[in-house]
Amino acid sequence: MRNGFQFAADLSIEPGARIAVIGPSGSGKSTLLSVIGGFLAPDAGSVAWQGADLSAVSPGQRPVSFLFQDQNLFPHLTIGQNIGLGLRPDLRLNRRQREDVEHVIAQVGLQGMSTRRPAELSGGQQSRVALARVLLRARPILLLDEPFAALGPALKAEMLKLLGDIATRTDATVLMVTHDPADARSFADRTILVDDGKVHPPAPTNELLESPPPGLRAYLGQ
Repeated sequence: MRNGFQFAADLSIEPGARIAVIGPSGSGKSTLLSVIGGFLAPDAGSVAWQGADLSAVSPGQRPVSFLFQDQNLFPHLTIGQNIGLGLRPDLRLNRRQREDVEHVIAQVGLQGMSTRRPAELSGGQQSRVALARVLLRARPILLLDEPFAALGPALKAEMLKLLGDIATRTDATVLMVTHDPADARSFADRTILVDDGKVHPPAPTNELLESPPPGLRAYLGQ
C-alpha cells in the first residue's frame, strides 16, 4: 500500500509476447510498468525474468527499455546523440557504436537526419527517434506507457506498425499501456486489464473487449 493505494499482481508473460495494458485512469497501469522496470519496489513478492529474481537489480541493469509518451528527447542534442544515449550516457561512442546509431536511424526511416535536433522534427519523426533508441539498446523487454497518445490516427497507426516490426525483428517482449481499445486490437493478441489496483492475467484481446467485465465496460462507456 502506498498513499492509500493498494496494488496487486500475480501473472506470467511468455517471452516474445505482445501485450496491451488497459484500464481506467489511476487504476495502476503505470505502476505495473514501474514495478517491472524497477522504479517502484513491491512491498511483497518479486519480479522475475528467465528464472532470475530482479528485486536487487537496478533499473538501468534490468533487461528492460522504457518508452514514455513525452519520448524523453533532449532538445540541445542532435538526433544521433539522443539515440546514442541508449548505448553510453557520456556519448563517448567508438566507431562501431556510431555505425550502429546510423544503422538504426536508417531502420526507422530517418536517413540523413542524424544532425538535426528534436525541434526540427515532426511529432511522428520524434517518435521514430525514441523507437530507434529503444531498438539500439536491444533489451528483451520493452515497456511503453501510452507512447503515441499525442499522435493523430494516421501517425499512430504508422507508429504501431513500426513498433510491431521492431518487436518481430528483435523478438522483444512488449507491454504497451494504452487508453484506446483500437490500439490494443491492432497491436496485441492479449491484453492485461488493470482495474482498481488489481492486475488481471493476460486475456485474448478481442474476447476481453467484446465481453468486458463491469469495470472495463464502464471505462469504455458501454
